[in-house]
Amino acid sequence: MILLKIIQIKLTDLRVYCDKIGVERAVKIVSEGGVIIYPTDTVYGIGCDPFNEEAVRSVYKIKKRSREKPFPVLGFSREEILNVAIFDEVSEKLAKKFWPGQLTLILKLKDARLRKTLGISEKIAVRVPDNKCALELLKKCKLLVGTSANVSGTRSFRDPDECEKNLQGYDLLVDGGAVVSTSESTILECEKENLEFHRIGSIGKEEVLSSI
Repeated sequence: MILLKIIQIKLTDLRVYCDKIGVERAVKIVSEGGVIIYPTDTVYGIGCDPFNEEAVRSVYKIKKRSREKPFPVLGFSREEILNVAIFDEVSEKLAKKFWPGQLTLILKLKDARLRKTLGISEKIAVRVPDNKCALELLKKCKLLVGTSANVSGTRSFRDPDECEKNLQGYDLLVDGGAVVSTSESTILECEKENLEFHRIGSIGKEEVLSSI
């Protein structure tokens, strides 16, 4: 009976609700180099401080993902993302139209520190999610690695219980309830007026093009 209580406390210690106390704890863990699982507007994500190379390595290990596939970064606002990425006229229009929302933009990298920590070269994938819990976290963290919380090659999760059952090695799961979404984000690479769609998600190609 005593052993059971210890196990229950330990499991509870790895999961918090997305309230003031839970957010504060998650932010502290991120600031200390930890890895958190948290809800977004598409699926549950797994992330960390993108400027912490060791934390980024931990996310790769948890996901069993190749380092050749760089992680996207989520930001609290376009203004925060302006600190790490360069917007041209087209990408700025799209960001103003679709953020917060389910459009990931691949832009020119501005902050050279991320080349090393994220293992990227000249471009970075960025997005502002439309999810209250994620935005509460980002309000204090500013930026977070924002990749799906799953093992590479397996389906993404929209239920926190599935994250808890299928993933190991993270420091905290922020429970924001089930994510109501039918698709992942659309991924678009912007190079002046040249647009390359890497993935068509919840935002269609025609909707994007009509916004330019």
